[in-house]
Amino acid sequence: MGHQHDHGHDHTHGANKKVLLLSFIIITGYMVVEAIGGFLTNSLALLSDAGHMLSDSISLGIAMLAFMFGEKAASYSKTYGYKRFEILAAVLNGITLIGIALFIFYEAIERFTNPPEVATTGMLIISIIGLFVNILVAWIMMRGSDTKDNLNMRGAFLHVLSDMLGSVGAIVAALLIMFFGWGWADPLASVIVALLVVRSGYHVTKASIHVLMEGTPSNVDVQEIIQLIEQTDRIESIHDLHIWTITSGTNALSCHAVVNDQLKIAESEHILRKIEHNLQHKGIKHVTIQLETSLHRHDNSILCKLENDHEHHHDEK
Repeated sequence: MGHQHDHGHDHTHGANKKVLLLSFIIITGYMVVEAIGGFLTNSLALLSDAGHMLSDSISLGIAMLAFMFGEKAASYSKTYGYKRFEILAAVLNGITLIGIALFIFYEAIERFTNPPEVATTGMLIISIIGLFVNILVAWIMMRGSDTKDNLNMRGAFLHVLSDMLGSVGAIVAALLIMFFGWGWADPLASVIVALLVVRSGYHVTKASIHVLMEGTPSNVDVQEIIQLIEQTDRIESIHDLHIWTITSGTNALSCHAVVNDQLKIAESEHILRKIEHNLQHKGIKHVTIQLETSLHRHDNSILCKLENDHEHHHDEK
């Protein structure tokens, strides 16, 4: 059963990489076009969208590197391999987005007081093409990759979605300037893009930092997991429980479980296999359980209470 599951994971992994490469080529190519267009037409909305596309391009590149590094085998110095690189990439991604948004806000303030001339026809054409490019990339990502559970892919996908809204903003701004002469529509569109960028940057950064802080995965109900283990036949209680995420889609659990001191090793293994099987269905793939009897020295709290060396030595005296 475990073997088939890994095979499915490898397939998803390969699909994610292919989608990232294709998206990276399309987005980077069009980002160059949009940046040149923004300079030539003097449109901040286009330039901010190009800046957002640049962050898309960087995020897709980082995401690809993350998948490549994540495949490196575990070693004595890194027993989990490089799987966490993906989460570090997602943090970097989120912070980049927030930085770009702040720069756009800064540029827009000056333009509100003194709106410059904008070549609206060029701005309109470039932003319409940009919208179609983003729709194409979002469609490729939705069809071919795991944008729901993989933090790295979700970060890249959110970039593309807010980019798409950025293109819509630039189109609307171009039309407002063409028909009504509202010069402020250009910086306003860029501010709306910046707000979207900040929002997606904040969510990706927050979720990634939660993983780095060894936080409990959002899709895991701790109380349900405790009940599941404690209701297993021959398990009396559990303590020192930890549930965390190694990388997107790979949740881990460790705990101590108290059993009867008459239990044979073969019976213990049967209990462990049953618990591992049940936890697989709850989205926990990596399970480490230490079986012990009630004579083993511990406190009764479910969660681990880490004591410092000073306290420990004091107790032993």
